[in-house]
Amino acid sequence: MSTDSFFRMTVQIEAGTLKVGDEIFITHPGYSKKVAVTGIEMLPKQIQQVQAGDNVGILLRDVSKSDVQQGDVLIGSGVEFRWNS
Repeated sequence: MSTDSFFRMTVQIEAGTLKVGDEIFITHPGYSKKVAVTGIEMLPKQIQQVQAGDNVGILLRDVSKSDVQQGDVLIGSGVEFRWNS
């Protein structure tokens, strides 16, 4: 049985592209955590990649509600987005 935990965030992609499998950083003042994107949803379907301007749900591995705050900036290689819910 896996001990991984997952967390779904609704975000708006502000710049760049994001793909399933990308590693990103959740950041807010005094905090940074590297996490993996395990899924992307643009309801009602799951997709593999999104780009600037898209509002999507992302599934992150090893993240809990206490790891994130509304307005956090999430940064990856060539992508920036904010948690908006």
